[in-house]
Amino acid sequence: MLVGLMGAGKTSVGKRLATRLQLPFVDADAEIEKAAAATIPEIFAKHGEAYFRDGERRVIRRLLDRRPKVLATGGGAFMSAETRAAIAADGVSIWLRAELDILMARVRKRSNRPLLHTEDPEATMRRLMEERYPVYATADIHVVSRDVPHEIVAEETLTALASFLAAGSPDERPPT
Repeated sequence: MLVGLMGAGKTSVGKRLATRLQLPFVDADAEIEKAAAATIPEIFAKHGEAYFRDGERRVIRRLLDRRPKVLATGGGAFMSAETRAAIAADGVSIWLRAELDILMARVRKRSNRPLLHTEDPEATMRRLMEERYPVYATADIHVVSRDVPHEIVAEETLTALASFLAAGSPDERPPT
């Protein structure tokens, strides 16, 4: 399960990982939109963030069906203790960590980020980093997403995942 802030590359890297691993790729945001028959910006505008987060939690729980897949979660999904516990029980969490300049360069290309519809999107992103990075740091694996082709980040993620899985059960794994 790929976690990280918007713009970290979860979808782009996730699709490449799925191809390399010969597994299905699932984007939780796309599944949420399908279930709600509305876009994420529409859900936020009509019902608010709390409503969206509740639906996100339920959709991710449904997607964690023990069938192997690469799942890209939304940026806020891992903030839910329930979602983190479900991912820990049924998958491996991989944090795609990116610096502010990389995130901002990527998210400015699209206007579908409701949390950034503020007077100062960069300050909002900084605040999200401060709030979320300590929680993302609890992920099983950390990979740096940076300004290189996503194939490189996908390859580094595969290497980290192989090392993590080779380490054995959680009690036998080295700290990440």
